[in-house]
Amino acid sequence: MTKTPDMTAMFKDVMGSFPVDTAAMEDAFKTSATLNEKLSGVALTAVEKSSEISNKWTKDTLAKMADMSKAKAEPADYAKAMTDFASASAETAAEHMAAFAEIAKKVQMDTVELMMAAGKDMQEDATAAVKKASNDVQAAAKKATAK
Repeated sequence: MTKTPDMTAMFKDVMGSFPVDTAAMEDAFKTSATLNEKLSGVALTAVEKSSEISNKWTKDTLAKMADMSKAKAEPADYAKAMTDFASASAETAAEHMAAFAEIAKKVQMDTVELMMAAGKDMQEDATAAVKKASNDVQAAAKKATAK
């Protein structure tokens, strides 16, 4: 009778002939973790600055409301106080929205800069990994054909 070949052993031998380099995966993970850390830093800085602007805006508005809510001698003074409050609020809103826009612009520029640097790093890592893998496969193929 014929004996069935042991396919498990054969595949084990074949797969053992091709070395696996885990250093490339470790490097990719480290690069990804570093990128995430930097992106988180950009986001947290933006949140901090935005919170400061919001806090200042709230304080300014409350101070203006305190001035507006004071008792007046003439009814026309109430209308003037309301008009002054509305005018000052519109001016303050424009200033604060411009500050928010500056934060957004900085976040965008920092993110693009980080992504371009990461892309360059990943391209270099990929090129090195492919070159090493190619050399390893060639060496394994030569070793396999020499047997």
